Amino acid sequence: MSNDPVLKKDLPPNWRLKSWFPDFDESVHSKLKQYFLELLKFNKVINLVSSNSILHADAIHFSDSIFASIIVQKKVNKNNYLYDIGSGNGFPGLIYAILYPDQRVILLDSDQRKSEFLKHAVEVLGLSNVVVQNKKIEHCPPDSIEQAICRGFSPLPKGLLSLRKVVKKGGSVFHLKSTEWADEVSLIPIQLCSIWQPSLEAEYTLPIGGIKMYIVRTTKFL
Repeated sequence: MSNDPVLKKDLPPNWRLKSWFPDFDESVHSKLKQYFLELLKFNKVINLVSSNSILHADAIHFSDSIFASIIVQKKVNKNNYLYDIGSGNGFPGLIYAILYPDQRVILLDSDQRKSEFLKHAVEVLGLSNVVVQNKKIEHCPPDSIEQAICRGFSPLPKGLLSLRKVVKKGGSVFHLKSTEWADEVSLIPIQLCSIWQPSLEAEYTLPIGGIKMYIVRTTKFL
């Protein structure tokens, strides 16, 4: 049994992040493991992640969010808030906040129980750079969001429709997508194309299964 007090007998089903990201500080790895343990505990009463994804959550959820965070961090203004829209289980916003404590992050979700989980996780992990907001995106003030990230929020056409009033002109949203990203872009209505400029920002491969993931950046220019 590991001597790591975070793990003990509650060792996650698979935990390979140290081998995939050996350059991270031990404190970062400790927080990532603690986050997973809280996720496992709360997933028994709140549907945070699919039970089918638990065994390989280190790859499916954690590494996906880590790769995306590393990419997005180079594209955003660290002096402004980064919103995680539809944060729910905390991916990728909590991961981003763990990796980059100098970036202020707002986790936004309309589900009260999931928001309570996020608040609990923020407290347990000691993340002073994170604020949790329990409200619908449509209830945010107009032009209040300059930069955002989202994973599983909604398909691009629907998501851009709900974001059109709250994202300010020149603002960008980074959408974490799988192989369906091109189909979603093609389905964006013409009216929204006059407001948003979508582009493929980056792609990366998860450490198991050769699964390719993508980041689509949408910039509001009107």
